[in-house]
Amino acid sequence: MVKKYNGVAIAFHWIIALGVFVNLLLPNIWDAAGDANVRPLIDVHKSIGVTVLGLAAMRLLWRLTHTPPALPASYKPWEVKASHAAHWALYAFIFAMPLTGWIMDSAYKDAATHPMHWFGLFEWPRISMVMGLDAATKKSVHDGFGAAHEVLGYALWALFAAHVIGAFKHQWIDGEKELQRMMP
Repeated sequence: MVKKYNGVAIAFHWIIALGVFVNLLLPNIWDAAGDANVRPLIDVHKSIGVTVLGLAAMRLLWRLTHTPPALPASYKPWEVKASHAAHWALYAFIFAMPLTGWIMDSAYKDAATHPMHWFGLFEWPRISMVMGLDAATKKSVHDGFGAAHEVLGYALWALFAAHVIGAFKHQWIDGEKELQRMMP
């Protein structure tokens, strides 16, 4: 019998995974999209990012109040530790990525004249404390958090790959029904 995650955990997992995956891809197509399409793609990127942040908060609350199913007994101790470390690292990244992006965006020199809209539906607030900084500090914050956002993106690709490879290894090499644990 497969010990599955519950439906809420599964929904959070796949919706957040899709949002993160799309947001990791979007910056790679900006150059090819043409000048007229870059700003709308950046706006979608921001909207997905703040959505992931909200969903991550709800997912973390769900995870802290609901015990996940136990890992299969066949997992070696190091695999269990690696699994837990990878999952908590993924949580850290799904918070760090949108937060660094939001801080960077709030420090954008033209933020006051270019409001951010959540999927075009309503204005998403910027961080007023960041917007209130003097111009030189704001540029430094923008550049620093922009660099952090980019580095975190590359690291998240690596963590994402390790997570998927680990799941496939357990499924196809170890013969565990790992993928079924997180399928609807």
